[in-house]
Amino acid sequence: MSDSGPLLVIVDAANVVGSVPDGWWRDRRGAAERLRDRLAADGVPGLDSPVEVVLVVEGAARGVDSVPGVRVESAPGNGDDHMVALVAGAAGDRAVLVVTADRELRRRVTELGARVTGPRTVRPA
Repeated sequence: MSDSGPLLVIVDAANVVGSVPDGWWRDRRGAAERLRDRLAADGVPGLDSPVEVVLVVEGAARGVDSVPGVRVESAPGNGDDHMVALVAGAAGDRAVLVVTADRELRRRVTELGARVTGPRTVRPA
């Protein structure tokens, strides 16, 4: 992937939220909103260059609004498929970093040239 444009950071909301057993399952939408707000306030730790953050939500978290600094995309179906489509759409145009611990998703996006990091990158345990 080339370096034209800011790094595209795609965050697997369900995977990141689910990485800490803090009761997120009682309010999936609220948990996604808290993650969105933390990303908007703190960005992606360790990345000093400009980034574009896309938070992909699915299921009960669909409909979470975007805020300045974080674009929220509601997956029309499977969130993993939507993230793969986002990576494929950026292929060759810009660098992409996907935040997830999902092994199959990691495999799929790295085959398209994305880098991958785990949930702790954006959500300390």
